[in-house]
Amino acid sequence: MYKVSWPTKSQLLNSTTIVMIASIILALVILVIDQVFEHLMQFIYSLG
Repeated sequence: MYKVSWPTKSQLLNSTTIVMIASIILALVILVIDQVFEHLMQFIYSLG
C-alpha cells in the first residue's frame, strides 16, 4: 500500500499564495497585450 501524505497548513497556504500571485501576473500580462492590440488596431483603422 502507498502512504498518502497531505500538505501541512503552511505548505498549503504557501502554494495558494504562489498560485494567486501567478494568476494575477498572468492576468495583467494579458491585459497589457490586449490594450496594445486595441491601440494598434485603432491606429491601423485610423489610417484608412
